Amino acid sequence: MRNAAAVLAEHGASLGLTDGQRTKVRDVVVDPDGAQHVRYDRTYRGLPVLGGDFVVHLAPDGTFRGADRAAEGSPAPATVTPKVAAPKAADLAANLLRAAHPGELLKRLTAKPQLVVDALHGAPRLAWRTHAVALDSAGNPVARTVLTDAGTGARIDAWDALETASGDGKSLYGGTVPLTTTPSGSGYELKDPTRGGTYTGDAANRTDLCVLTICLNRAPSTVFTDADNHWGSGTESDRASAAVDAQYGTDVTWDYYEDVHGRSGIAGDGKGSYNRVHYGTRYNNAFWDDTCFCMTYGDGDGTTFGPLVSLDVAGHEMTHGVTSKTAALTYSGESGGLNEATSDIFGTLVEFHAANPADPGDWLIGEKVVRAGFGRESLRRMDEPSRDGSSADCWSTSLGDLDVHYSSGVANHFAYLLAEGSGTKTVGGVRHSSPTCDGSTVTGIGKEKLGAIWYRALTVYMTSSTDYAGARTATLKAAEDLYGAGSAERGAVAAAWSAVNVG
Repeated sequence: MRNAAAVLAEHGASLGLTDGQRTKVRDVVVDPDGAQHVRYDRTYRGLPVLGGDFVVHLAPDGTFRGADRAAEGSPAPATVTPKVAAPKAADLAANLLRAAHPGELLKRLTAKPQLVVDALHGAPRLAWRTHAVALDSAGNPVARTVLTDAGTGARIDAWDALETASGDGKSLYGGTVPLTTTPSGSGYELKDPTRGGTYTGDAANRTDLCVLTICLNRAPSTVFTDADNHWGSGTESDRASAAVDAQYGTDVTWDYYEDVHGRSGIAGDGKGSYNRVHYGTRYNNAFWDDTCFCMTYGDGDGTTFGPLVSLDVAGHEMTHGVTSKTAALTYSGESGGLNEATSDIFGTLVEFHAANPADPGDWLIGEKVVRAGFGRESLRRMDEPSRDGSSADCWSTSLGDLDVHYSSGVANHFAYLLAEGSGTKTVGGVRHSSPTCDGSTVTGIGKEKLGAIWYRALTVYMTSSTDYAGARTATLKAAEDLYGAGSAERGAVAAAWSAVNVG
């Protein structure tokens, strides 16, 4: 950090640093050879700058090698005095949240605007970032973040704000799994002291309204306890069974990031998160929330979904936490698709890493939680994403207009091709078939190299505004760093992107 501070002093002009700006370190990555990558956020006159983030790259001796920026130029708007008042921005956001849920009577709707500098959408300008949250008719939280021009009142962007988890336990989906617990009195708590104190609690089918910076109430979560350290029965009627899956998912996700990438915990600081299971009533979702640093799981409606505590869902949702602590990919447009794809990629790699014969690794997402009423075998699939009826296999100019869960398909398709290659094969007992968009044949380089390349791209090169073209550049840089500029791995990355029309 001392080296990076010296570089900022010397190269500040090229990074757009001017009077009125302040920087804060978000993350540091040090390579085995000593090369350093320091990620910064910035403010302007005390206001957060959207798109102000950048990464400084240093040689082992601390000399400057270059930088990657979310947005070019100096993020200094013409004024920091809004013409549009905060209540108007709040009303606009509240109306957009209502529009996203037509026909529903939203309860306890609250909208909280914050002044920011928007450098992501053209010339820097003053904006209101408003988090609008409410409860839907079933009592479950809904949320939308709206970016409004503070000078004209025009909407700039909007996106969903919810990023839609030693004894043993009998789980719903993974068979009997090992658990590290904490002795408490004459029994045990489902709390793991070896993984940062991560624990799992029962939300008792209550809901809260605690999203991003607004917390009106939070459903309490009572830590699960057990007398003999053998948890659950493997049935939905036993509330501890879903807790076993959630705790196991947290454990395996922790182990994957530590074993494979040397990352200790979601934030990389060795601190554990926690899980809440049995949230809401017939709640068909699971989500990661940065404000509580926790995972929350619904029980599903029993018709389309069962409890959403499967291993790949846990790895997916917890990876949203990793992304927020690193590249912080904006959850809209192409960057939003990359955010979702990052969670699908690592959720899948977590499943492979677990090597659990009761839930073998495959390239399907959420196959364990779907029921016959859902109409297909999984939430999404990575070999041919369009088979879900909505996701995109190939990049096009309209990709950024899709919901982020569907625009993610292009990166998911890239990831599958990079790991497994094109054509037909059986993985984890599932038949996979992956045609390319340009008719080419792609040879895969394996799951481990996919994970290494994507993780380095995410933590070293991607920024909040990275789009698909930027992801291609970031992964090519990552492959060069790891395997060499002329390596077969770099060539495979280029071929896989071309095969999904990202050139």
